[in-house]
Amino acid sequence: MASRPFETEIPFSVKTYDIDFAGLVSNIVYIRWLEDLRLQILAVHYPLDVQLAQGTGPVLVKTEIVYRRPIRIQDRPTGRMWVESMGRAKWVLRAEFVVSDEVAALAEQTGYFVAYDTMRPIPIPEPLREEFRRASAAAQEGSDAP
Repeated sequence: MASRPFETEIPFSVKTYDIDFAGLVSNIVYIRWLEDLRLQILAVHYPLDVQLAQGTGPVLVKTEIVYRRPIRIQDRPTGRMWVESMGRAKWVLRAEFVVSDEVAALAEQTGYFVAYDTMRPIPIPEPLREEFRRASAAAQEGSDAP
């Protein structure tokens, strides 16, 4: 498995209100699940209360989802998200939704951090970038092991 720094996993249950007229999980539900996954990563690695106290926080500029197979009400999907890359200002997150070991959807989100008073981009907070560097190095070392 490739390096997946900050990987988090959440089992989801499909609710009746998640289903569209065709009996499939609605596209908007995937957006909500992505939000849950991203908030979980931040809760562990850079809590929102810390960000809010600093007057900063993350914003998304792009979300892409590739649907491979439909999810239905009887399915028990698991969502996984990790940070694919993190630069000085931009971060890219990847996610997958799996049902019975089969990938149902893949997603990628791109975001920045902003100062809430100006809503202008700021550098990603150094504590988060440093933790990402450590996690990436550890994941790389683990993947190099025989």
